[in-house]
Amino acid sequence: MKSSVTTRISPTCLSKKLMQICEIFFSLQGESSYAGLPCIFIRLAGCNLTCNYCDTAYSREPGRDYSLDEILREIGKHDCKLVEITGGEPLLQQEVLELMEHLEKHNYTVLLETNGTQSIQNVPNFVHVIIDVKLEGSGHSGSFMEANLQWLRQGWDEIKFVVSDETDFGAAISFLKQHRLSGHTILFSPVWEKLQLPQLADWIKQTGMPLRLNLQLHKVIWDKQQRGV
Repeated sequence: MKSSVTTRISPTCLSKKLMQICEIFFSLQGESSYAGLPCIFIRLAGCNLTCNYCDTAYSREPGRDYSLDEILREIGKHDCKLVEITGGEPLLQQEVLELMEHLEKHNYTVLLETNGTQSIQNVPNFVHVIIDVKLEGSGHSGSFMEANLQWLRQGWDEIKFVVSDETDFGAAISFLKQHRLSGHTILFSPVWEKLQLPQLADWIKQTGMPLRLNLQLHKVIWDKQQRGV
């Protein structure tokens, strides 16, 4: 694996096609080290996985066509400069790279949440990547593209595990040790209403590792079925 100072390649020639968008909304960032901050979410339509615990299955359906200008006008309605691009799986649409470039030109801080199955090599360097490593409980264990590890930067990008049970937790710890990732920002989330928070907290404390308990704040604050929050 390359050094943590490795930089990714910024794209230069990108498509001008419309993007399939599931929804755009203003809320609080609910996960990652940015949790609790006001944030605009751009949820792209389409996903290549069907995780057992998925709470946004509707994002797998076709979305509405948006141009870059339409997206910028929509997010410009909110007094906020933190934007998260999520899905579905946003990297399935190549045009998302051009969207990132436009957001940066308009002085937005850009977060990207990705399921780990697509290459992040061409994601611009200014983007904060939050990448998921799917465990057995998701139904997609082994889907993570390990080549992505060379493009993750310590102190900038984040690695997330969604944990269903003790087996998942053990597998996540083994993955971290195998790839020597303890220096990265590591997030552990419990599957909602399946794994109790005190149990996951205890497991994290027992490791002696600097792991971050990651909550889905939108489910704590609002109804778990509510969209656009």
